[in-house]
Amino acid sequence: MTVWLRGDHLLRRSGPVDNRPDEPVLLIEAQSFARKLPYHPHKLILLFSAMRHFRDDLRDAGRTVQYRQTETFEDGLAAHFEANPDDALVTHRPQTESAQARLESLVADAGGAVEFVPDERFLCPPSQFDGWVGDGRYRHEDFYRFMRRETDYLMADGDPVGGEWNYDDQNRETPPDEWTPAEPPLFEPDDVTRDVIEWVEETFEGSYDEQPYGGDWADPDPFRWPVTRRQAVRALDHFVTSRLPEFGPYQDAMLEDEWAMSHSLLSTSLNLGLLGPDEVIERAIAAYEDGDAPLHSVEGFVRQVLGWREFLRHVYRREMPDLAAANQLGASEALPDFYWDGDTDMACLSDVVDGVRERGYSHHIERLMILANFGLIYGVEPAQLNRWFHAGYVDAFHWVTTPNVVEMGLYGAGVFATKPYASSANYVDKMSDYCSGCPYYKTKTTGEGACPFNALYWDFLDRNEDTLRSNHRMGLMYSHVDNKSDEELTEIRERAAEIREMAAAGDL
Repeated sequence: MTVWLRGDHLLRRSGPVDNRPDEPVLLIEAQSFARKLPYHPHKLILLFSAMRHFRDDLRDAGRTVQYRQTETFEDGLAAHFEANPDDALVTHRPQTESAQARLESLVADAGGAVEFVPDERFLCPPSQFDGWVGDGRYRHEDFYRFMRRETDYLMADGDPVGGEWNYDDQNRETPPDEWTPAEPPLFEPDDVTRDVIEWVEETFEGSYDEQPYGGDWADPDPFRWPVTRRQAVRALDHFVTSRLPEFGPYQDAMLEDEWAMSHSLLSTSLNLGLLGPDEVIERAIAAYEDGDAPLHSVEGFVRQVLGWREFLRHVYRREMPDLAAANQLGASEALPDFYWDGDTDMACLSDVVDGVRERGYSHHIERLMILANFGLIYGVEPAQLNRWFHAGYVDAFHWVTTPNVVEMGLYGAGVFATKPYASSANYVDKMSDYCSGCPYYKTKTTGEGACPFNALYWDFLDRNEDTLRSNHRMGLMYSHVDNKSDEELTEIRERAAEIREMAAAGDL
């Protein structure tokens, strides 16, 4: 039997590599997979460099590794079974039953068989989640408390440490003017990574019919992400010692000159399997117990990893394939071109999009309250924004982006989001420094120079009234709509239409 590791399952300390120490390992680089979307070059560099480093580390440890570089997965599997006709594969179970059926079919067509084992990148197995969900209603806070009890993380005698389950109200502070976060880690490319960078540039640049790298991911920053287990552990050390103490209070804040703030930057390593969720959680909790990090910082981080990450993985598993196509508000606008090229005068959108273009990254509030919020109130078709997130972010996989973008960001399905996360310029101004340098006026809703967020926000509430007014969490918002005159609402609709025309023409 051979252990087949797909590129996002690079685990050595658990799973089939650890459990089957005498079995050979198969990895397949498939160029066609990398052409499914116009992926950010750093995403491809991250994936392929991590795979090649993992291959080398296994070989250095004495393992037999078959590393096949082919056009398609089908080609790689066919070559493997041609060389090993009596072999069978064992691999991690993918996120959905349809994906598992697809892999079974690929292996069968190549003349082999495959066994699936649990995905060790997560702490909550499917059976545990399915038993918890019971009535089928997804409540993240309830699930998070369930997982705290199950794991005993941040618990004392059955109660949450500190007396509260959630310190989110302490995670929304604005940094003082003199505040400067610790510099984010930078991992200089070695020879393997430099070879991958050169290969990606030669192989994929300009190879797409739309959004080629040369036009839309132009001149990205130097590649900086961990590609080995050792580098990932160093990134974890850096976060816990240098960034975690100030992560909590400022985790929702946005500053134009601070792309990383005090965020962990560990999502790439977690999603590839270079780090495990248990070890990052336990390192953060140890910092609290040693007096090196405050409780609200540690709890906020634990909530992201133990709560949100695990929760979304299972929502995706249970709600696909319908979730990917969900569009309960009937949004139909095309994704504006500035998501690809950053060409907009809106300071917040320009800066965040440029960060994605340069690094393949922005933190979670920029993703939700700038990029997704604009798409929501503008009326972007959810699948289009999901495609952009999936292509542009180094840490994005379909199980990550689909529930985050389609459901949480664009309120596409209503399977767990209890309301749309729509806001005007007020939120952006409160949580960032963008508005002070923006040519659009944050206090104006209509007229020349009015911030697009404002008119689009009220227009969103107006045109979705039949669907949203009955939502008990939307009552306050609609009470403000009711205070607007017919004349004011007409001006808002006209301004919203003008904004969409400007965006479509590349003039926003």
